[in-house]
Amino acid sequence: MITIILLLLILILLICNYYVHYHGKKGRLINLIPGPSGYPIVGNAFQCFGSREEQWKILITLTDAFYPIAKVWGFFFPVIFISHPNDLETILSSTKHIEKSILYDILHLWFGTGLLTSGGAKWHSRRKILTPTFHFNILQQFIQILIEEGENMTKSLKNAGDTVVKDLVPFFSEHTLNAICETAMGTSLRGLGDFQQQYREAVHRMGEFLAYRIMRQWLHIDWIFSLTSKGREQKKMLKILHGFTERIIAERKLYHDRTNGQYLKSFDNDTSANRDDAEPVEIRRKRLAMLDLLIAASRDGLMTDSDIREEVDTFMFEGHDTTAMGLCYISALLAEHKDIQDRVRNEIDSALQENGQKFTMKLLQNLPYLERCIKEALRLYPSVHVISRLPGEDVKLHSYLVPAGTYLHLNIYGVHRDPNFWSNPEVFDPDRFLPEKIRNRHPYSYLPFSAGPRNCIGQRFAMLEMKAMIAPLVHNFYLEPIDYLKNLRIQLDMVLRPSHPLRVKFIPVCKTYASP
Repeated sequence: MITIILLLLILILLICNYYVHYHGKKGRLINLIPGPSGYPIVGNAFQCFGSREEQWKILITLTDAFYPIAKVWGFFFPVIFISHPNDLETILSSTKHIEKSILYDILHLWFGTGLLTSGGAKWHSRRKILTPTFHFNILQQFIQILIEEGENMTKSLKNAGDTVVKDLVPFFSEHTLNAICETAMGTSLRGLGDFQQQYREAVHRMGEFLAYRIMRQWLHIDWIFSLTSKGREQKKMLKILHGFTERIIAERKLYHDRTNGQYLKSFDNDTSANRDDAEPVEIRRKRLAMLDLLIAASRDGLMTDSDIREEVDTFMFEGHDTTAMGLCYISALLAEHKDIQDRVRNEIDSALQENGQKFTMKLLQNLPYLERCIKEALRLYPSVHVISRLPGEDVKLHSYLVPAGTYLHLNIYGVHRDPNFWSNPEVFDPDRFLPEKIRNRHPYSYLPFSAGPRNCIGQRFAMLEMKAMIAPLVHNFYLEPIDYLKNLRIQLDMVLRPSHPLRVKFIPVCKTYASP
């Protein structure tokens, strides 16, 4: 009896396989696209499992082997990988292809359907509400906080001793989390060391869980995860993450209750940036941040408490983890390229001499070589290395017609290293971003912050923050490598995260002038 049932099941699966792959329009169109050979029924599913490092290698080798477009099947569910700028432009520049794929559903437990994961009318509404948060005038109000956090970071190194070796990921994430909380959330984390560390550790663990679940989500078997010990541990991490954001929201709401909401009433008039950067913290708390805008929207009936939390969860993660990873790679690259590091230091030192040894918004905006270094680091190591979309209608990509609703993976890491658009793509060369070299380059060959209507809303904030962190660091320390990027092992994650410590040695600049 069991044998008969199994044979019937196999027969049904074979019939479904034939129908999906060869009879239906969608399957026939997708099978025209090149890709690795698979097995009946399961397709390429088993080839895509393995460790997170192995999954990363599969992703890279697949897109290289079938450049510029490839397909894989997992049972009856295809995924198309694209990495040519023309195809990326077709998807990213269109308002018809803004829906995120089902792979983002695994983020819903953490972020809900906030700006990152929502679509349709909800996404349009949230984007409209949040856009003023990162207006240039608002950034001017935040700059002193970012500068202070950069200086606190250098002080922590100085207080640790003469020569310090740091694992870059936890080192930078501590300070980027402080920065996003005090700016976008209007809440200082000073005195919350243990709570903050728990949050950062929970973020790291959630990255592991989500990477583990990506393939299972694609195959529609992610429900199994909730039954495992990892599923139970994920619930604990989510409790920590949501508890952290709820505490921040509660504190900010209490502040507005104590001030009778007077600052929320003047939100539109409080972005003039006519403020003194030296004003004390008590006054600075009056500056309105992203969280204040959400609270104001909730009081106008435009958002619920749940809506606020999902946006705070989203920006707390995106605003600190992606920036921290960017800082890790730029620091490691500068450590390995002493000539470039020296040139950055000379630019910063000269700017400080002309500005009374004080970091300001104007100074940070006038560090063109440092900016080129950051851009080149984000080319080689984009924090967000892949984007996944669902085309809203049939779309032609590289002479193939891709049916509406097909999972599309946009390979940002791949296009950033495409030798057709970048000469010697593996080489760290900041001068790639000189104005004359940018002028004739394909605009969709460089996408560290995505592009089009769903581009990163906080990209100017992120660039400013990275400058504010790196500038005092290079001014005060020589960076020397401990772990070399040629040995870098990357693991599949939401961000481009190394699977091992990435360490740099920090040597105080003043040591050079010490007496023998």
